[in-house]
Amino acid sequence: MPTRKARAIWEGSLQKGTGKIRLDSGACEAPYSFGSRFEAGQGTNPEELLAAAHAGCFAMALSLALGKAGFSPERIDAEAHVSIEPADGGFAIRSSRLTCEARVPGIDEATFARHAEETKLGCPVSKALASIEITLEARLTR
Repeated sequence: MPTRKARAIWEGSLQKGTGKIRLDSGACEAPYSFGSRFEAGQGTNPEELLAAAHAGCFAMALSLALGKAGFSPERIDAEAHVSIEPADGGFAIRSSRLTCEARVPGIDEATFARHAEETKLGCPVSKALASIEITLEARLTR
């Protein structure tokens, strides 16, 4: 299996410095700063990238789980909410809140909820984030 890479370059002090995050694939290169991480400034930040990874992984893993169970999902719209907060004299990421809406013909709510909950625990990014609280709100759409 492949190993993925990303690079971050930071120049300057924490509050006045700036950085750039670049994915090795070339799919994304974005600036980041104190303002984009701890305020509402322009650019990305590690928490946003972590949220993207969690939402993307969950959506793909749920599609796999539903397919293995004999269902053909038409659309899975997943979103992850990851925030950083003060903790122990520094900062910490304590939770990821997943939300999901899915269109899956022929599945009932209980079966969908079971697969979504199992996926919340079993997707690779959730496993990597096992030290934080992961919550899920999942519903079917028609």
